Amino acid sequence: MKNTNIIKNPDPQRVAILRSLPLEIKETLTGEEAAAFINNEPLSETLYEKLKDHLLPAEE
Repeated sequence: MKNTNIIKNPDPQRVAILRSLPLEIKETLTGEEAAAFINNEPLSETLYEKLKDHLLPAEE
């Protein structure tokens, strides 16, 4: 069985962001989504929908 929740090189800022999210948001995240977020991987559509109210637009 392959473990898809591997945390390779977590971004400390993203770990802090994940920890600061409201509990009701954190409870909806899967392990795979959390790992993708802290590994700075592209956000899936479902993860974006869960986090969109807590994200700032990227600077150009």
